Amino acid sequence: MNGYSIIDFHTHTFPKKIAAKAIAKLEAGGRSKAHLDGTPEALIKANAADRIDYSVSLPIATNAKQVETINSISAEFNGKNGIFFAGAVHPEREDIEEILDFLKASGIKLIKIHPDFQGARFDDERFIRIMREAAKRDIVTVAHAGVDLDYPDDVHCTPDMVLNVLSALDGIIDNKLVLAHLGGNEYPDEVLKKLCGKPVYFDTAYSLTGYPEKCREIIRKHGADKILFATDSPWVDRKEYLKVFFSLGLSEEENRKILAGNAAKLLGIYF
Repeated sequence: MNGYSIIDFHTHTFPKKIAAKAIAKLEAGGRSKAHLDGTPEALIKANAADRIDYSVSLPIATNAKQVETINSISAEFNGKNGIFFAGAVHPEREDIEEILDFLKASGIKLIKIHPDFQGARFDDERFIRIMREAAKRDIVTVAHAGVDLDYPDDVHCTPDMVLNVLSALDGIIDNKLVLAHLGGNEYPDEVLKKLCGKPVYFDTAYSLTGYPEKCREIIRKHGADKILFATDSPWVDRKEYLKVFFSLGLSEEENRKILAGNAAKLLGIYF
């Protein structure tokens, strides 16, 4: 679009046999209606229609037993048909090192954690262990941050919790942590005050339409080098979301970094 390479760093897909059930459950939990059916096949078609070069699919293990199944699928399809898959971990697993070694050997460069869906605070010692071990293997952690629409009254990852994690890991995770939703969904003022300038990435998933002026301020204060374009597909219309992004009025250099350049470095992609 507009001559830019584009990587959507934050999407969700489900195997075809469970996609309809998963989407229906999430829609009922408070999200807006999905714009795709949740299958990888639908995302592949949408990438072509929306002129997006690559998408990153971020599976979540909502219980400890799901980890192997998710990771075997991610390893099989990672990097194919324009989709990069993250790996899954869960705080109740004791064999974190073995899981991460498998992901590393499979060429997977990211893991996704979701404190709300996984039943632990972001600064829980188990998550800190996961992030420490992932960083040692040069695997980037992508974390849901801020309010989740399914758990609006019990936020499991606040800016203060992020500060606790950065302090506990003391440089180990620098530039190996991505905070979704511009550092904290519905926490723009605290993100501006407490997280901008820290050695972490923010993605733009499901954030730009809520408070675009604050989003522009966060991007400018944090720096375009640490922002990743992301939509949270299938929960948004990506063409419309791209229009909102371009309406922020960022420079061409900032756009190129955010839309693809920064993500390409993390994923090892060369255009």
